[in-house]
Amino acid sequence: MDGNEPPLAEHSRLGPYRLVQQLGEGGMGVVHLALDRQGRAVAIKVLRPHVAHDPDARARLAREVETLEIVRHPNVAPVLDADLDGPRPYLVTKYVPGPPLDDYVAEHGPMDGDDLTRLAEGLAGALDAIHAAGVIHRDLKPGNVLVVDGEPVLIDFGIAHAVDDIRLTMTGLVMGTPGYLAPEIVEGAEVSEATDWWGWAATLAFAATGRPPFGRGPMEAVLARVARGESDLRDTDPGLRPLLRAALDPHPDNRPSSTEVVEALRRYAAGEPVADGTRWSAHTQVIDNPPPPPPDAGPVSSDPPPPPPPPAQDPGRAPATAYPPIANGVSDWEAAMGAPAGVDPRIGRPGRSGEIAAVGAMLTALAAAAPLFAFGLLVSLGALARTADRSVTSLILRRTERGVRRSDVPLAVAASPLHFVLGLLGSLVFSIVPLIVAVGVMFTVAFLVSAGTGGLIEPIRPLPLAAGAVGGVLASWWGPGGASLRRGTRSLVRGLTPTQTARQVFLIVLGVIALGSIIWLTTTAELQPTWWPSSGPPELP
Repeated sequence: MDGNEPPLAEHSRLGPYRLVQQLGEGGMGVVHLALDRQGRAVAIKVLRPHVAHDPDARARLAREVETLEIVRHPNVAPVLDADLDGPRPYLVTKYVPGPPLDDYVAEHGPMDGDDLTRLAEGLAGALDAIHAAGVIHRDLKPGNVLVVDGEPVLIDFGIAHAVDDIRLTMTGLVMGTPGYLAPEIVEGAEVSEATDWWGWAATLAFAATGRPPFGRGPMEAVLARVARGESDLRDTDPGLRPLLRAALDPHPDNRPSSTEVVEALRRYAAGEPVADGTRWSAHTQVIDNPPPPPPDAGPVSSDPPPPPPPPAQDPGRAPATAYPPIANGVSDWEAAMGAPAGVDPRIGRPGRSGEIAAVGAMLTALAAAAPLFAFGLLVSLGALARTADRSVTSLILRRTERGVRRSDVPLAVAASPLHFVLGLLGSLVFSIVPLIVAVGVMFTVAFLVSAGTGGLIEPIRPLPLAAGAVGGVLASWWGPGGASLRRGTRSLVRGLTPTQTARQVFLIVLGVIALGSIIWLTTTAELQPTWWPSSGPPELP
């Protein structure tokens, strides 16, 4: 198989199935309506020709089959058949004669009352069954929910994984739709059941409004709105809006549980107040489904028994191959080049928070001694970080859409100058808010010092400059454009500190720069900082 085969035509045959029409398509595969030998309608997902020869793509399809075989629920489309070894690998599921939720809402308008409650209950039940089987869906969004007679059916388990799968904690997360990825996952946390409950809440918000809850636009802008909790819930019933906003809170501890959301929606459908006077609990998962006891423990409740064990592996089907863990000394770029199509290896890797905090401390000390140089260094580091983030993210997205290709490296090298230019422009633009914050903090601290000592207000003295640097660094990290800066900075620091020895050397170098800045400052007349590369301090009004 060389990947040059033409796409399957309608009414052609694929194994024992006759294709009728195309239902949908994605970067990795095409879904067809087909008929089996008995004339029954089925849905067939077929890998695209250019990815069908990729072992990683076949392994991903195999994992989807394995997942569907162990999940049994009326709101999940079951698997019926699969051929993973032929020239056209495919997966056969029950045909669900309903439109995706986004098309349904576009045709019928936003849901409310009983319809919204029915959607929430059906998807919550499906997620309960999935999680009870030890699986996380990881891509719950309107396009993966079909609506039949008002009932939701969850589809597309192509990026689902077992909770304890080594690929989950070591090789990261398949990139999904940005507005439906939980903010803690965007920041690099490990995937958990809370990932699905966030997608569930975002999908409910879409159904209630008819719009993506965090808007459209570039991925960076959408992820920034997710991180800040800036959900678009305008035109939503005022009685429902607080519930949806709470469910989409960027802080997991502030979100209500799915049980509370469903109960509140039932009250809303009955015309009762959504808030019954109780405070939302600090759980993101369903609270009435405790984890199963250890194998040697007796029953702890009267809950239904756990689901049956997974069916025996078909002797004619090769098991999915687990991806090897990423070595500690491998940079994010090297990991992305070696990762399967669609996998983001940055997720779940060490955050290097201590080293990054040390960089901030070094910039603070440097700002007290040489403020203009420190600001220029901050902009330059931001440009490098955003360049690193763009390079890795563009590679991941390209492979998600087109699969792994030999042209990936040449294209990445060719795009490097563009990534740097965009990273530099982004660093300059996104430095405006931190600069304003820094100046505000400088004048505030200078005013407080003046009020305490009775002296002049001097914002360009070392203490106000250092305090302003702290405010500016924090505004850069958490303010507009901060998501790309955080991802890129962590990638750069991981690349510079692959080993424990390298981390120690890195911290020592930062400490020497910070201490040297302070020592130099103490040797100057009246603790005056240098304004190099300028000839003197800025003129103040």
